[in-house]
Amino acid sequence: MNFVKELEWREMLHSSMPGVEEHLLEGMRCAYVGIDPTADSLHIGHLVGVMMLKHFQSAGHRPMALIGGATGMIGDPSGKSKERNLLDEEALRHNQECIKKQLSKFLDFDTKAENGALIVNNYDWMKDFSFLDFIRDVGKHITVNYMMAKDSVKKRLTSDDSEGMSFTEFTYQLVQGYDFLHLFQQNDCTLQMGGSDQWGNITTGTEMIRRIGNGKAFAITCPLITKADGGKFGKTESGNVWLDPEKTSPYSFYQFWMNVSDEDAAKYLKIFTLFTQSEIRSMITKHSEAPHLRLLQSALAKDITIRVHSEEDYTNALAASDILFGKSTTDDLKKLSERDFLAIFDGVPQGAVNKELLKNGLNIVELSAVETDLFSSNGEARRMLKSNAVSLNKEKVSESKIVNLDDLLFDKYLILQKGKKNYYLVMFS
Repeated sequence: MNFVKELEWREMLHSSMPGVEEHLLEGMRCAYVGIDPTADSLHIGHLVGVMMLKHFQSAGHRPMALIGGATGMIGDPSGKSKERNLLDEEALRHNQECIKKQLSKFLDFDTKAENGALIVNNYDWMKDFSFLDFIRDVGKHITVNYMMAKDSVKKRLTSDDSEGMSFTEFTYQLVQGYDFLHLFQQNDCTLQMGGSDQWGNITTGTEMIRRIGNGKAFAITCPLITKADGGKFGKTESGNVWLDPEKTSPYSFYQFWMNVSDEDAAKYLKIFTLFTQSEIRSMITKHSEAPHLRLLQSALAKDITIRVHSEEDYTNALAASDILFGKSTTDDLKKLSERDFLAIFDGVPQGAVNKELLKNGLNIVELSAVETDLFSSNGEARRMLKSNAVSLNKEKVSESKIVNLDDLLFDKYLILQKGKKNYYLVMFS
């Protein structure tokens, strides 16, 4: 497989240095993507770089993920207006171990083939570097003029909302550049890949390899992914969409992909899945014939949810979707995990009620109109109940219904429903 051509049709190629395609066609090569472990999980913004490594391995080359234990202690200024918080080594090590597990779902580290994936940590070679050694052996080869000319530095220094740049951040490109030099010398790594905002840092590395290593190396960057409406990809009202199921539930993860626009779904299928060009063209054609079926979103959400989580999590996400948008029962609610249950009803109106009230039973009218504000009055509650428009835990109820402890889900919740779409979560304590 021609790796560069693969990136091109998938619209994952932003910039590349001259000669890189020919270099990769000459034989097996090694390339790396750097990930600074500032959290104990990857989020979907990281997946673009991870998928580049995946395609690189599929093309017969050796992918390498660099976990930035050292650079994570500094902070990369690229694309940022403020210096980020620095982490200590213990926190970074924890984050690194979590990220390794997630990467193994995409890259084959266990294969005995020559192109088995590798994970390295730049802290391992930077921890014994003294400041004097670094500025003598590395810093003297790159001029301040060269560093100041980088777009990431210029934008940061000239931005109105910038607080300036610390010396720590300014030296980041030297540290990242040295990483590339080290991997070139120790692992014969000749290519670094990353987002388009990393071009300056990556080319500092190729320059170090030329000046210090007397070698030639290459750079490839991918576009920064945005949504069709111009919004930031991977962000929701509650923050990042994480790969860790404790940070973003599999249901919420699945729903993120199901809710993307048609235009974005077609683009994301190219970037985040392994479907072939002909398969994606066929999907787009079928989708255009019946867009209301959301075939693109369904294929996208299924593929990524299974890859990141599991087939079981995908099946559960489908079942959870039916609870909100299809026909379901109390038994369906009980089959959910508490985590998925809360994810499904995240954002719906809610109220808290004393659990003691259920010991002797509580009439549904009092629960829905007095103890909670699902209805504005007892009269409204009775009218809706008489018209068979009220459900408790997805089952229709009448005004004679007495709610008791046995009705609780997970021993602490009830779901009231007014009509088809108006849900209310009651929490008991």
